[in-house]
Amino acid sequence: MTEYERTRTMPALPELVFDQACDPGRFDAWMPRDLHVRVDDPPAVTVHEDRTGEDERGLLRAQKDQMRMEWGTRDNGRYAGWLQVAGLDTGTSQVTVHLSFFDAKSAPPREEVEQLLEDSLARLEEQVRLRADSGG
Repeated sequence: MTEYERTRTMPALPELVFDQACDPGRFDAWMPRDLHVRVDDPPAVTVHEDRTGEDERGLLRAQKDQMRMEWGTRDNGRYAGWLQVAGLDTGTSQVTVHLSFFDAKSAPPREEVEQLLEDSLARLEEQVRLRADSGG
């Protein structure tokens, strides 16, 4: 098994961060650019990957009371992940994203995944900042 994790502090309350991260209509604004999530019959989703041109059936669950979103593949158990938002005393939030690839052969190169996580968290932070600045 191969695992990756990144954490970033964001300048907003955890509820705003979580709402932004878990809104299916806003996934494309912060997730890796070549992944597109279509919500089917929740918790069922389909993930399209531009790089391969393939669709993969998945599951996606958001637990607002725990500020946690979890996802994974439905058919082959190839990968799973989670996003956790925690409030900090300063009115900011800490966001952690964790990915697990259960077959080391299917895991992308470490440098690629780490960069995708960094980029995704930076885009999420920007989306949160824009939403906070607009009062929403």
